[in-house]
Amino acid sequence: QVQLVESGGGLVQPGGSLRLSCAASGTIFSMFDINVMGWYRQAPGKQRELVASIMRSGVINYVDSVKGRFTISRDNRKTTVYLQMNSLKPEDTAVYYCNLQKRGGVDYWGKGALVTVSS
Repeated sequence: QVQLVESGGGLVQPGGSLRLSCAASGTIFSMFDINVMGWYRQAPGKQRELVASIMRSGVINYVDSVKGRFTISRDNRKTTVYLQMNSLKPEDTAVYYCNLQKRGGVDYWGKGALVTVSS
């Protein structure tokens, strides 16, 4: 089993910044055990969408709406992934979920972190 614990959500004004963290534990011993880690978000009344992902190889992908504003990174020793969010907009308001796909293709999800961008 794999557990994902997210932290760093909260309320921020438009133009502000937040940093989300997702720590993986359980049957994950190194980044070698992981195919990809990423962040998804789901706004009220909308479908969950992929925001950013980082593959074991280091290849990174972003949804167009966050390019230039969000940065995904990882700490290989801690099997932790981060999402630095700058220049936040009200439309970034959502619950952000950490996702991990383990080698073998099994997906795991965190419980979510609420990000609210409002003045």
